[in-house]
Formats: sequence, structure tokens, C-alpha cells
Amino acid sequence: MEHEPKPCAAVKGTQIMVENLFCNMATSKKALQNSNGDYTKIVDLVSRFAIHHINVSFSCRKYKATRPDVHTNVTSSRLDVIRSVYGVAVASNLMEIEAADTSPSTSVFEMHGFMSNATYTAKKMTMIIFINDRLVEWSALKKVIEVVYTKKVHKASKPFVNISIVLPPGQIDVNMHATKKEVSILNQEAMIEQIKSMVESRLRSSDEAQSFEEQQTARLSSPSQINTSMKANLNSKAMESRSKKVAVHTLVRTDSSDLTGRLHACGQTKFDGHTENGACSNAVRSSASPSSYPKTAADLTSVQELLAVINNDCDPAMMDIVRHCTYIGMTDDVFVVLQHHTHLYLANVVNLSKELMYQQFLSRFAHHNAICTSDPLPLKDLILLALKEDDIDLEVNDDDNLNEKTAEMMSELLKEKADMLDEFFGINIDEHGNICGLPVILDKHTPNMDHIHEFALCLGNDVDWEDEKNCIEGVSVALGYLYAVHPPMFPNPFGDGLLNYLKVNQLERGTFDRTGLDAINNKVEHGMPSHPKKEWTKYEWKIQHFVFPSLRNFFKPPVSMATDGTFVKVTSLERMNKLLGRC
Repeated sequence: MEHEPKPCAAVKGTQIMVENLFCNMATSKKALQNSNGDYTKIVDLVSRFAIHHINVSFSCRKYKATRPDVHTNVTSSRLDVIRSVYGVAVASNLMEIEAADTSPSTSVFEMHGFMSNATYTAKKMTMIIFINDRLVEWSALKKVIEVVYTKKVHKASKPFVNISIVLPPGQIDVNMHATKKEVSILNQEAMIEQIKSMVESRLRSSDEAQSFEEQQTARLSSPSQINTSMKANLNSKAMESRSKKVAVHTLVRTDSSDLTGRLHACGQTKFDGHTENGACSNAVRSSASPSSYPKTAADLTSVQELLAVINNDCDPAMMDIVRHCTYIGMTDDVFVVLQHHTHLYLANVVNLSKELMYQQFLSRFAHHNAICTSDPLPLKDLILLALKEDDIDLEVNDDDNLNEKTAEMMSELLKEKADMLDEFFGINIDEHGNICGLPVILDKHTPNMDHIHEFALCLGNDVDWEDEKNCIEGVSVALGYLYAVHPPMFPNPFGDGLLNYLKVNQLERGTFDRTGLDAINNKVEHGMPSHPKKEWTKYEWKIQHFVFPSLRNFFKPPVSMATDGTFVKVTSLERMNKLLGRC
């Protein structure tokens, strides 16, 4: 800077000009794109602010251009601003949405805005989010809304969403990104779940309205009815066609016998008496935009039956405990202590997370993003490793040869099922029999690759490929086990685990004296390597900050968990206080 800044009066009409940006900073100047690319970003940013601050007029015009690319006037209708900025096609397909929560135990927020309906089509998703009047990017909410639209609308269509959220300042952290475009929100899982439910409800009602209109159109089955409904349009356009000449090169030759694309084809579609209520609507929709697969995964009877089993088998009392419990801490490798009101419970984290992943996979069936493995994982080698670990006692002399043949047979079977596994389960297997990709079940959670060989064996051995429902259930169970939160393979470095590690370490070196336990106890202070400690610390952090928030939001505990040792009531706090008082 050449001089210190001085205050000045910013009256109406004040212009602020920025010239020679980064002229003394070669690195920053080099990072700038060309003027056209930068101007496109500026227009997008001004457009987003214009539809949020409707009490301010915005105008954005390129240098030396005669007309502005963005121009809005002060108005009381946000829909009018969206119409002027993004066009009539967008504004005419928007629905108003609202959501709110006043419960301090979950989240406190108010949300209002607009979302596109089921008839809107676009190649790129547009999501504009303002939180406390700050333009931000919320990737977690964006992915959830995109999944909802993928399930309900054609897969190639992307939605338009504009929402404004107001929440207490204490629930948001804006210092998460250098440009402040990303924020961290307290209890964001609960907020996302409520917004997701509202979007699903509005989209469902929009889809039902569209289906009703399509059914009304399809009922025009006779040519006389169609001709009657079109007479007014033909007569009104007759005068217009006389006065308006059409260029010869724009004329299109048609065949009157070809009914493709004409309303007659829709009207003369015949349905038998056993057709379901939405069959006519589905026929019209499929003729307009054919899907890449015969029917949506959510419409599969097998998936709906498995989801119905989860809902019907849910224990309401246990669900209330999971939703409103307080995490206390871990007691051993797999059990944690939870508090609900005045009671304490022991919960098996592995079993809970396994069932959680199973339920979440079915709820997003065939609509998962992909995780690419860093290196291809050969199925045959993985299955062979799992067979050797199982140490199956087979009464043959050549177990290795039998395991080799078994692994070869299972890997060939999975290669044959590769297309189906990729399309419906998100498991990518290449032509060489290597696992190259896995599905995303929960955002920001990756599978435990220490158990990938057991997963491969389960796919090849435990899945019933002949029955659709059993097949979906078997693969989902295998994925649930793979994505479950398992304790690390290293010994626990805390408490007695450190002593056990030292014993094993000295046994491997041949220096352990079984009578010299005091010598080992004296060496405990040397501790374990840093890597096991980091793994166990990460494991406990994930349980507290990832597993249990996900359980509170999504989990539906089955009744069997109350009797199989997964969920055990220990004692009440009052009883524990009495026992401690006696001691």
C-alpha cells in the first residue's frame, strides 16, 4: 500500500474500481484464469446473492458490453428474482419448502426456500445455500438431496435447490475454510435428516400430481375425443399459420402412419384388467424418457420386503434408548457404556454397526456413490487367504490343492455376476477378477480392509444367487460386516493390553521367562509402538463421534438385540450410588 486508508462517504452512486490485481504477486496472478472464466464465476456469485437479498438491486455487466448479464430490481417475491436471473423454465418448476425444529436436544433451526419438482430437467445440479445470510457449500446435505432426487426422478435429471437456514450463532463454526465457503454445524445429522424428510415428502406429492395428469391424458383413448380437444388449438392457429411464412429448409417430412411421439399412441395403449394403478403413468413416462434399467430399485419387491422386515422388527423401547442415550466410554474392545435416564447399558459396537450398515445399504439400494480401491484386489487370492485362515478340517491329504480349486471356482462365479454386482450393489469387479470399487454406505466412512478377504469368501460361499430376495439380503449382510466398526488388529495398548503386548513380544524373541513376571512389570513403562496407540485412539474416536451419531439418526434396533447380548442393561444410577456409598 502506498498510503494509509482514510474514511470516505459512500453515497449513492459511489464506484469502487480494482485494477492491476496481483500485479506485484506473480504466483497469485498466474493462478488467475482468463477473463472469460473469471467473469463466469462472478456472474454465478452475483446471481446467488441476488436471489437471496431481494431487497437489494443487482446489476452485473461485462466491460464494454451493452447489456447486463444479471439485472434485478427490489421486489417482495423471491420467485420473481429467480425468474429474472435463472429463467422462466426454472421458476415455473419450483415448489416452496419450509422446515423447522425448536427442540434443543436435536437441533434448533428454521429453513425456507424453493426446490424443483419432478418434471424439472437439467444436466447440472444447482444448489444455493445461505446459512445466517452467509453463502456456503454444504456437501453432506447436497449429497443427501441428490440421492433423494435420484430415487424419485429420472437419473439423468439434476435438481435446482435454493434454501436459506437460520440457526443460533453458537451452533455454527465458520472458521473451517480459508475462503469461509464451508462451515461446521452442530447436530448436522439431525438437521439433514429433517430436511431430507421434507424434500422427500414434497417431491412425492409433486410426483403424484404429475402421475394424475398423465393418467388423465392417457384416458383419452378414442380419436374423436382427441380431435375434440384439439379443435380449439387448430382453429386458433389457423389464422397465425396463414400470415406466417415458413422457410422451406425448416419443413420436416412426416409419415402419417407412424404414431411415434403422437398423442394417439399414448391414447391407444391397451392395458389389461390386472394393471396396477400407476401402470398407465409409468408407460407414458417410460416412452418419454426410457431408463437404463427396467425399474427403480425402490420399486423392487424384494427390497421393499426386506425394509418392511426391518421396520416391523424394530424394538421401540430400545430405539428410544439409542436415540436419547449419552455415551460414557468403552469397557473393552467391543463393549461401550451408555446412560439413558437413570440406567446404564452395555452395547456391542461391532454388532450395532454391522446392523446399521446393513439397514443403510438397503435404504439406499442401487443408488450409492463409488469408492475406488488404490490397487486392484484379486478375488482368488483374497478367497484363498480366507480359506487358510478358517483352517477348515477337511479329511483329505492335499488341503492346499482343494483350497486352490475352491478359490478358483468362487472367483469365476463372482466374475460372472460382475455386471449385477456393479449395477445394484456398487461392487466393481473387472474382467480379470479384481475388486476395483466398493459402494459408499455412509458419508465419510470407508470399509475396514482388514476384513476384505472374509468379505470375498462370504460373497462366493454364503450368497444364494438363484433367489432375488435371498441374494440381496446375502450381499447386504456381507457388506454390513465389511463396513462395521471392528477393533484394530493390534493388541490394546491401554491397561492390561500393554502387559500382554510385552509378553508376546518377549515370547517371539525367545527372552521370556515365565517365572519372571516382575521383570516384565518393571518394563511396562517402555510402552508400545506409537502406531497401535494411534489406531486404538482413532477407533475410540470413531465410535463416539461417528457410530453413535449415525445410530441416533438412522438405526432401527431389532428385537433380537435385547436377548443376544448386544444390548444389556447393567444397573441404575441410584443402585450404583448406594453401592458406592457402602464402599
